[in-house]
Amino acid sequence: METPTNKTIFGPDWDLSHWTSSDDRVRGGSSVSNLELTAEGVLFHGSLDIETLGGAGFASQRTVENEQVWDLSGYDGFELRVVSSDRKRYTFSLTDEIPHRRPDAREQSSLVWEYDFCASEAGREVRLSWKDLKPTYRGKSVEDARSLDLSHIKRFRIMIRSFFGAQQGDFSLNIQSIGVFRESSLDNPSATKEPTDCGGEKTELKATRRKKSWLPSCCPSF
Repeated sequence: METPTNKTIFGPDWDLSHWTSSDDRVRGGSSVSNLELTAEGVLFHGSLDIETLGGAGFASQRTVENEQVWDLSGYDGFELRVVSSDRKRYTFSLTDEIPHRRPDAREQSSLVWEYDFCASEAGREVRLSWKDLKPTYRGKSVEDARSLDLSHIKRFRIMIRSFFGAQQGDFSLNIQSIGVFRESSLDNPSATKEPTDCGGEKTELKATRRKKSWLPSCCPSF
């Protein structure tokens, strides 16, 4: 659905050929993710393993490499319409560049802009402004990073991380659509931004973000 203030990018009729898995198995881990069509959108689900990589782990689905570029410069942020959630903490991220591949075919690391969220209720809209996106490199926050080029977005990703043991096991997030909005649509009372704390885990998960043990092997390069 498109209005003068909102535009849908993915969904509710998803084309899964535009998406692929990118799990910690590329780093020697055992986590696995799937993206499955449902009557209401897509189901991002799988299993998050923390044993193989010693407490670390991630599972994600990202857009495939192609020549498509999204110009989002006329909008103020993203909106994820969530059908149902298991209340785990997920990460939505995007970047304006596709990293080069190393001789072993793995991608090099690059700057990624991301946002952690927890959809607490079914049928909610997770809304985030561009300023809510945090620049990261190999999973660590980057101070004084360059600005994200909103006119040249190259990749989107939906991810779940272990946060070093704070969450693990089966996960499930049913998403109807992902779109963008303009500020004039904020008068919609149902489109409030979701809190980032999931069942009282906010403090614990923030602490894991500050751990110095974030290593290149535990996070996707994007």
